[in-house]
Amino acid sequence: MKTTTLKTLMTLLILLLISCGGKEEKKKAGFSYEKTTTTEKKVTKAEPVTASKRIDLNDKGVGPIKSVELGDEIDQTMATHGEDVYKKMCTACHRVDKKFIGPAPLGILERRTPEWVMNMILNPEEMMQKNPLAKDLLTEFNGAPMANQNLTEVEARAVLEYFRTLK
Repeated sequence: MKTTTLKTLMTLLILLLISCGGKEEKKKAGFSYEKTTTTEKKVTKAEPVTASKRIDLNDKGVGPIKSVELGDEIDQTMATHGEDVYKKMCTACHRVDKKFIGPAPLGILERRTPEWVMNMILNPEEMMQKNPLAKDLLTEFNGAPMANQNLTEVEARAVLEYFRTLK
C-alpha cells in the first residue's frame, strides 16, 4: 500500500514540476514578475477648431455690406440702441458670453470682419447657403439656422457697435 501511495505522490510531483515549466520558457515568452516601465508617449490628436472659435479676418461674407468703417471710439448712443435691438431681437437664440442656440457675440470682432457680422445679421439665409464659415456654424449648432429678423442696416450697424462694447 505504501508503494502505491509513494508512486502516486511521485507522479503528482513530476506532473507539478512539468506543468510549471522552466524559467527559460517564461523568459522567451516575455513574462516577468518584475515591474516594467513604458517609455511610450500617448499621441493625442489636436482638437479641430470649431467654427465659432475659428478666426477669419478676411471673409466679408455674402450680402449688401461691402465695407464698414469702425471709428477709434465707440459711439455710445449707437451702442445703446444696438443693445436694445439685441435684447429685443437676438436673445431668444444668443447669450452674450456663452453658446446657446447660436454662438455668443462676445469677442466676435476678434474672429470676424465687421462686414461679415453685418451680412450675417442682414442676410442669414444666403450666408448659410453660400458662405463656408456660415455653413460650418450651421453644422456646429445642430442645423439651427439663424432667423432673419429683418433688421435695417442702421439697426444692424447699431448691434455691431454694441458688440464692440462687450468685454
